Amino acid sequence: MNDWPEAWSDDNRGGRYGRGSASAQPESPRVMRQVRRGRPAPPGPGTYGGVPQQPQYVDGRGSGGYDDYNTGQVYGGGRGGGDGYGPQRPAPDWRRRIKWTAITLVTVLFVTTVATYFWADSKLNREVDLSKVIERPEKGEGTNYLIVGSDSREGLSDDDKKRLRTGSVDGKRTDSVMVLHTGDNGPTLISLPRDSNVEIPTFKGSESGKTYQGTGRQVKLNAAYAEDGPELLVRTVEFNTGLHIDHYVEIGFGGFANIVDAVGGVEMDIPQDIKDTKSGADLKKGKQTLNGAEALAFVRTRYALPGSDLDRTKNQQKFLSALAGQVATPSTVLNPFRLYPTMGAGLDSLIVDKDMGLFDLADMFWSMKGVSGGEGTSMNMPLAGSTGGNLLWDKDKVKQLVNQLNNDEKVTVTGD
Repeated sequence: MNDWPEAWSDDNRGGRYGRGSASAQPESPRVMRQVRRGRPAPPGPGTYGGVPQQPQYVDGRGSGGYDDYNTGQVYGGGRGGGDGYGPQRPAPDWRRRIKWTAITLVTVLFVTTVATYFWADSKLNREVDLSKVIERPEKGEGTNYLIVGSDSREGLSDDDKKRLRTGSVDGKRTDSVMVLHTGDNGPTLISLPRDSNVEIPTFKGSESGKTYQGTGRQVKLNAAYAEDGPELLVRTVEFNTGLHIDHYVEIGFGGFANIVDAVGGVEMDIPQDIKDTKSGADLKKGKQTLNGAEALAFVRTRYALPGSDLDRTKNQQKFLSALAGQVATPSTVLNPFRLYPTMGAGLDSLIVDKDMGLFDLADMFWSMKGVSGGEGTSMNMPLAGSTGGNLLWDKDKVKQLVNQLNNDEKVTVTGD
């Protein structure tokens, strides 16, 4: 007996018996609920040739005798869809994402900062032992740095010496000596001309440990450094001024030029045309950016200047303040491709005392920047004349200046 609706034959069934069926026989009425049992409905309204009217679908659901045949589950359902086609994907938790992104960034920044600190701290050349300095004056208010530019050619190749016009003199001498005072009344930068007439006091040898008694010997300031290095220079400055030196910083020719090149040059307003065959300076008047070799020639020039060494010390002050300002700019500090080469060049080149820390070094640079920004004072040591080529200090003015610095008062003394 044929169970299919009237007017249907086996020939009408085709080769398949329902979608997804793998059987060669028709699906049973138990599975195919839309198939009616018993006698077919007589022709009437809603039928055509004995075939029941097909159900209407609204929003994917059937009506009539079709119990939601096409639910989507027959085909395995959808992924991540709505309307009954699988589980809903939860909305992104943006607060959680922002929180963890912020935590990650802070952690990376913290680790990088700590690593940078220890890397930079390890590169400081702490070679000067101020504990070897004897009979020191009492410490005053604020902090005093003795900043020394030496003519050391150490580490320079023959090509470097030729490019920088340094010559090949052995050993090292002071090319510039400055005292930087930092305190509550702004920084004060004081140049001590290397030809200053000073007395070599009793001192203890930095290497031998032997005590050398003072004889009242009068020499140029740079002779103290040449005789027994940084420790004797500090001892001589303290003895002749009464000013306690807290930290010592020294840089040679090559290191100075490397720092300038690392920051991309330093802009200077050259007050006049300068041409000096000894230093190699060949500069035109006006604003320009000096590279390392040009900057070194500029701060070494004295024979082409009317005031000779006194004018040179003023140029050195201006340049060092401008260099500190360039190092402290956002374009250097916030740019790792410029910051790390600058730090590397500077830290490799500096010689400091054993108690010098990175925060002390940062304080020194920021104070020097303040001098160029008008927040401080720059001057030469007050002079009273010269004798035999040695420059004599004005003792009364020097005493007043030192008292103001020791008490961290506003400096009112003027220098040459």
